[in-house]
Order: sequence, then C-alpha cells, then structure tokens
Amino acid sequence: MGSAGMTKSEGKTGWQKIARRVRVPLGFVVTAIFLVFAQTSWHTLAWSLLLVLPGLWLRGYAAGYVKKNAELTRTGPYAYTRNPLYLGSMGIAFGFAVAAGRLWLGLLLVVMFLAIYVPTILSEETFLRGAFPSFEEYALRVPRLLPRLTAARFTDADAGGGRFSGERYLHHREYNALMGAAAIYAALTLRMLLRH
Repeated sequence: MGSAGMTKSEGKTGWQKIARRVRVPLGFVVTAIFLVFAQTSWHTLAWSLLLVLPGLWLRGYAAGYVKKNAELTRTGPYAYTRNPLYLGSMGIAFGFAVAAGRLWLGLLLVVMFLAIYVPTILSEETFLRGAFPSFEEYALRVPRLLPRLTAARFTDADAGGGRFSGERYLHHREYNALMGAAAIYAALTLRMLLRH
C-alpha cells in the first residue's frame, strides 16, 4: 500500500493493533516451526523458487517506489495492486511452504495471513483514507491484493511514487528479505546434506 508503514494509531481496532504488533515476531516463530518440521527435497526446493524469487522481486520493486506515510503511491507495482509488499511476502512464504514439503505448513500460513495480514491491511486502508483524499478513487480502480492485468492510469499530475529509486529500496532495507531467504535456503540445503 502506498503508505503501509503507518505510525499513528488511527483506524485500528483492538485486534488490528495486536495484529500489527505480532506480525514480525510471529513470522520468526513460523520460520522456526518451518525449519524444524520441513521435509525438504531437491525437487521441493526447486519448485519453491517459482514463488520465492518473484515474491522477492515484487517486494524489492515495490520498496523502490513507496514513500511510507508521506504519499499515496500509485505507480510501478502500486498501479496493479494496492499491496505489492504483502503480495510479495505471500509469494515468499508459500514458496517456502512448497520447499517444506508439508501441506499443514501451507495451511498454517493461510490461517496466519487471514488472522494477521487482513486486519493489518484494513487498518492501513483506514489510515490512508484519512490521510489521502485520492485514496478512494485509487481503491476503486486498483484491487486490494490480486493484481490487475494492466496498470491503472490516473489523470492527476501527481500519481505519487514516480520512478523506481534504489535509494528508497535501500532506505526500506528490503535487502533483508533477500538475505533472509538466502539464509533459509542455506539452512534447508545444509539440513538435506546432513541427512544423507
């Protein structure tokens, strides 16, 4: 979302506040569960790349456009989906569920996304509606999560975000997602090698 990084408590219900607070720590817990119970094979590892790599690319691409809490970004991936960062995260997470070779881990992720990310997205939308008058038009033209096939075009001069910026990518520290994914792949590979 164009300003997904809300620092104010506007628009949050009790569960939305909790969801935002536990989102990152819960991710570490799920990663630990994943690493303990994964039954990875070279095939599941290879198949997982079909989701993980596009997810990493989408997160990195989106991070280079967004100015969190400063403007409503509607260019780049934000012209296709209002939440490219979350969509990328889902791709990465479900890719690793494929790598794990365990269906129940995928189902755990679905529950986690519904319980944590849906309330988070809704609270961010409430904030954006109050902060940016053009959000309503944007929301009507760009889907919340699953992307449009073509980019939405806006008539106003300031579509927010402009072009991809490497500085923004670095500012948002999106390289951490790449390093985290590499570390998980290394751990899974090492585990497979030690099993044989």
